[in-house]
Amino acid sequence: MSTKIATLAKKLDMKTNVLIAYIKDFGFEIDAKNKTIEDELAEIVEDELKQVLKKQDEMDTAEIYDEIVGQEMEKDLIKSQRKQTAGKEKTKVKKSKEKEEVKTEKKISTITETAAKKDAIEIEDSITIKEFAEKTNISAAKIIGELMKNGIIANINQEIDYETISIIALDLGINIKRKRSAAKIEDMMEGNLSKLLYEDDKSVLVTRPPVVSIMGHVDHGKTKLLDTIRNTHVIDQEAGGITQHIGAYQVEKNGHKITFIDTPGHEAFTAMRARGAKATDIAILVVAADEGVKPQTIEAINHAKDADIPIIVAINKIDRPGANPEKVKGELVEHGLQAESWGGNVIMVPISALTGEGIDKLLDMILLTAEMEDLKANPVRPAVATVIEAHLDANLGPVATVVINTGSLKIGDNIIIGPAYGKVKRMQSDRGKHLKMLCPSDTAQIAGLSETVHAGDILQVVSNEKEARQKAIAIRDIMKVKNIFSQALSVKDLASRIKSGNLKTLKIILKADTQGSLEAIKQSLDKIPQEKVSLKIIHNGIGAITESDVMMAAAGGALVIGFQVETPVLATKAAEKHSVEILSYRIIYKLLEDVKNLLEGLLEDEILEIETGKVEIIKIFFKKKHDYILGCKVTNGKIERKSTIKIFRNNQELGKGDIFSLQKVDKKMEEVKEGNECGLKFSTSCELIEGDTLIAYKLEKKERSL
Repeated sequence: MSTKIATLAKKLDMKTNVLIAYIKDFGFEIDAKNKTIEDELAEIVEDELKQVLKKQDEMDTAEIYDEIVGQEMEKDLIKSQRKQTAGKEKTKVKKSKEKEEVKTEKKISTITETAAKKDAIEIEDSITIKEFAEKTNISAAKIIGELMKNGIIANINQEIDYETISIIALDLGINIKRKRSAAKIEDMMEGNLSKLLYEDDKSVLVTRPPVVSIMGHVDHGKTKLLDTIRNTHVIDQEAGGITQHIGAYQVEKNGHKITFIDTPGHEAFTAMRARGAKATDIAILVVAADEGVKPQTIEAINHAKDADIPIIVAINKIDRPGANPEKVKGELVEHGLQAESWGGNVIMVPISALTGEGIDKLLDMILLTAEMEDLKANPVRPAVATVIEAHLDANLGPVATVVINTGSLKIGDNIIIGPAYGKVKRMQSDRGKHLKMLCPSDTAQIAGLSETVHAGDILQVVSNEKEARQKAIAIRDIMKVKNIFSQALSVKDLASRIKSGNLKTLKIILKADTQGSLEAIKQSLDKIPQEKVSLKIIHNGIGAITESDVMMAAAGGALVIGFQVETPVLATKAAEKHSVEILSYRIIYKLLEDVKNLLEGLLEDEILEIETGKVEIIKIFFKKKHDYILGCKVTNGKIERKSTIKIFRNNQELGKGDIFSLQKVDKKMEEVKEGNECGLKFSTSCELIEGDTLIAYKLEKKERSL
């Protein structure tokens, strides 16, 4: 829509030509033929001029007109003179042009130098035009004009992202920089490290040590491997210290540090992934050379694959009589891990955690993989860290072992971890050494928290105790109504995301009663068209659905599908706790049909028609084409002006119609109840006769479930 210049001028109590001069000065375009301006621009011009006129209310309007319009006339005069003298005084024009260019260059140089001298204005990820105008002391109209030059139409209250603002700031000669904003509460709670660790300035990044998780089947030697590494590669400064079990520790190889997460089973790894955190860079899969691949081995492989982190296989217990590393390599091929020696790309190192054989090579392979991953962090920013382990200490109160993702953590820093907050009072390494500062990938046990936290929670340093307390309270409030510690999605959420195109892969954990059923279902699922969304079975197995299945689903944002299997109480409780949806089936075709519908995003809300009332047509007062004026009586329920109407004759549906007006006597009504007469202004393509029945409905949405 457009606004006439004359209308706007009258509103602002100024002459039309004065307003036109102002609009041109602001850099906006006017429809010369119709003398109009876009509505959004008209609002901006109005706001700007009210401010200008307020400042200049002592000046005479004619003086303003002379000043602005005079400038326009001067420009026109110069253009006219140039046309007249073109080709007659080339030398003079050339000299004049050269002088003008020199002046322009000096002016640009001055602006650039001035901008460089000024402290850069800090701008957050987005800012409204009004806020940017206030920060820079530049009129909003001028900023909008610059945006228009870059093809962006915006109003004064519209938010513009940092990248766009940086472009026009350059045009305006303003020096800006991105402000490092405190993490959003949702990102902290959900462990959204990609947002928390974002670095605008890549020049501050430095190489950091890798963080490694040890995974594998029970009794395959994970604990012994960790002990051997820890005892043979102690960091020089901590030699002789008494080992403390804090859940993580650091070793040194050839002057390079490696951080190991030391927790039983996959619990910490799964808990961190369930909360969205990715504290691990590399997974070491321990497989016994004399036993080969076991159920927990497969589970660990699927965890690491779904987390999209590199896997190094440590084939342990090669000192045993029945050891057969080549057989283990063959079994691992069946699960998508092919050794480099077999033509694949997975590093596999034969080791003995008991004798120490192969340990040095394993550490070398970890450092090589870390180098290829190009792991970096910013050591000079406030810390962001991930909790590995936490408990209540009898002497220190709530303590937590953390691994620093980026930044530095110091004694005295104010921190927030989920609903807990505090000040770092103590930091202790796994060798019992008291530390003053932690850098990226460093690990220590910290004390000074208000309450116990959980593995996978995110630590962030904040500016003061007040901010820490406020954020902790806000997180606690959200936790009361929302399970934010799970990546799991409901079937409805999945269907909605698939339909909107926001989900490209549907992840499934599949359990069946027999191997035959499992293979049949997998083959049938592979045949389902996957044009919009791909289907990925991140884990499968035979037998009941377990807590471990539920935790993996929570970590990977997957559905758990069971065929002819039970779901024990503990697994059900875990699913409720982590908002994981478990779908159980007894018939294969029903399972396949539901998955197919889900992949196609067809599980929309079901629309139900709820009958609210019946109306009998007593008299037709007026008819013209499709429009009627009817005299009616409500025989059942009630009729509302917004009701959906169906028309019936002798119990047969004829069609639908719309109510334009509902009256009782001479009064307009929103609804008329049973037993009352009413008048309707009604429209329908059906031919109505007296005695027809109108049935009123309301539409309700019902969640469709599998």
